[in-house]
Amino acid sequence: MMLLADLHVHTKWSDGKLSIGEVVDLFGRTGHDVIAITDHVVNSDNLIGKVTHRFGLTVTAANFAEYRDEIERESRRAWDRYGMLVLAGAELTQNRFRRNNSAHALVLGIDEFVSAEGTVEEMLTRARAQAPVVVACHPHEQSEFFANTFYLWNRRDEVRDLIHLWELATRWDLFPPVARARLPFVANSDFHDRPHIDAWKTLLPCAKNARDVVATLQRGAGLAVTRLAPQRFDDLVASPARFPALATA
Repeated sequence: MMLLADLHVHTKWSDGKLSIGEVVDLFGRTGHDVIAITDHVVNSDNLIGKVTHRFGLTVTAANFAEYRDEIERESRRAWDRYGMLVLAGAELTQNRFRRNNSAHALVLGIDEFVSAEGTVEEMLTRARAQAPVVVACHPHEQSEFFANTFYLWNRRDEVRDLIHLWELATRWDLFPPVARARLPFVANSDFHDRPHIDAWKTLLPCAKNARDVVATLQRGAGLAVTRLAPQRFDDLVASPARFPALATA
């Protein structure tokens, strides 16, 4: 059994456009089996981070319990209504003015706050100790400002033991250098708004329960990637109250 998964999803808790409930309905009605809510947790020790905190575009230690509780409530509704698993996560975010110094990493299956402070290596060491799964985000993306997060890619040999998986594809982009490196991989949408549902996804060869999903991600073996077909997406955006299931390609 292959589960359709998207493990990189943002909501209004950071810079996404939809609430967690709206995200659950969108992904549930489009046939997803597993999603992870991964709002930004941003460092506060540089100018970009301070501005991000000032505008409230990050989950913090102070509001993490509320964030986690809302994910838990919506995960129960997602399972009851759609048979969809929802994992709690975050995107640890360090943005610098130079792309070679920026790094983003997903932490999946978390129950406690994971800080993005310190050096990137300190952040990853903390993540690996606290989170069941750590994923390098868009490690070779070159299309958007601040999405150019090359720090992890440029040091992939040094940080390899701190990362379970690398995003081989994010949203609509594939990263051939990541594929050629033969690193354990996933593909995700980096979802922020409805049009991003039409994106690259991960197929997981496991039973639909949180324990097996996490174990499969930790092993990083037997995973595949796919992309949702866009043919019917215009109708989906125009009429968000009715979401026909999209095919995979």
